Amino acid sequence: MSTWHEIRRFPVAVRLLLVNQFGVNIGFYLLVPYLATHLTENLGMSAAVVGVVLGVRTLSQQGLFVVGGSAADRLGARGVIVAGCALRTVGFALFAFGDGLVVLLAASVLSGFAGALFNPAVRAYIAQEADGREAEAFALFSVFAAAGALVGPLLGSALLLVDFRTSALTAAGIFAVLTVAQVMVLPARATEPRDGGSVPADWREVLGNRPFLAFACAMAGMFTLESQLYLLLPDGARRATGWDGAAGLVLLVGTLAHLTLQLRVTRALKGRGQRGRWIVTGLGLMAVGFLPPALAAGGGSGAPDGVADGVLRVLPVLAGALLLSLGLMVAQPFVMELIPAYGRPGLTGTYFGVFYVVSGVAAAVGNTAVGWAMDTGARAGAPWLPWACCALSGLVSALGVAWLRRLGSLPAPSEPAVPATV
Repeated sequence: MSTWHEIRRFPVAVRLLLVNQFGVNIGFYLLVPYLATHLTENLGMSAAVVGVVLGVRTLSQQGLFVVGGSAADRLGARGVIVAGCALRTVGFALFAFGDGLVVLLAASVLSGFAGALFNPAVRAYIAQEADGREAEAFALFSVFAAAGALVGPLLGSALLLVDFRTSALTAAGIFAVLTVAQVMVLPARATEPRDGGSVPADWREVLGNRPFLAFACAMAGMFTLESQLYLLLPDGARRATGWDGAAGLVLLVGTLAHLTLQLRVTRALKGRGQRGRWIVTGLGLMAVGFLPPALAAGGGSGAPDGVADGVLRVLPVLAGALLLSLGLMVAQPFVMELIPAYGRPGLTGTYFGVFYVVSGVAAAVGNTAVGWAMDTGARAGAPWLPWACCALSGLVSALGVAWLRRLGSLPAPSEPAVPATV
């Protein structure tokens, strides 16, 4: 009930964007996780071609976040959010009807660029409309996102019993409904007055803010470890139990934790100490989450001896998933709250865009390292290696943010910092 009351305290625009994120994640997760299987099994494409199609989508999104952020600052977040959802409607519809490489690449580019538009714009809009309660708003944003990420794959699995085209059209339909809702309900917000500077000048201002860039790089560990909810932890659950369905338990643990605890955690911590302290604590918790699986790795080889043995083997992995989710709950809302405070209000979208580009690139490098550690550990008989690498990544990020906090480089959310250009 307290969550419902908290939601009602926000303006209608923030409430709509919370529901919007729920729908965005449903539409995304009911389609994208099954796209590779469709391309290989239904269309007969090689693994290399599938990699190109999926890679183009990721590159179109991650590489163009800064474009979406600048567009939100210059044109207004509302129009950019609407345009992004409309583009993803078209992109997902093309996946439904396209069976040629050119059409599929176009669908990948459109759906990726759509995410690059509305992701920073949505966060900029929420930061501007939250009226001093940014941490709570982003906590609720995380709750709705987690709920959508849980419902999406379940709905996708059911729709695939019909065919992939039905899944793709359903996803496109969800984004079409969101687009219409935004046009009808989302109020336009006036953009900040401009002094005549250009978009490249905005980018130079943000990229010249060294404390901000240092913070973005330090947060790479958070993104690297968060992505292990879809890579290392599910793999560990499958290996522990010998059951492919065990991977879903990892996502279930994380989602239930977010749904039940996220808002309570954020509200409890907001008034107790500076934001940097809780970001460091959250990163530390995320790092600790990889220790139970590391300690248990190699404790049992081969298939488990019955259900009880399988449960005992998977418990350390699920404990790790819970600790990782708790760390995310502690750190993430305050990270989102701090980003706009690094610069002037007129560049909120650009700051979010650059943050996701920098941290996304750094996290991609981290994920590559985790993949290498998984392969190397398997060959060398050291199954603990990838878990140890993840714990080390989280520790490095925590120490990096702690160092920035010690230097006084973390701004107060209510008092934007003066960009550093030295």
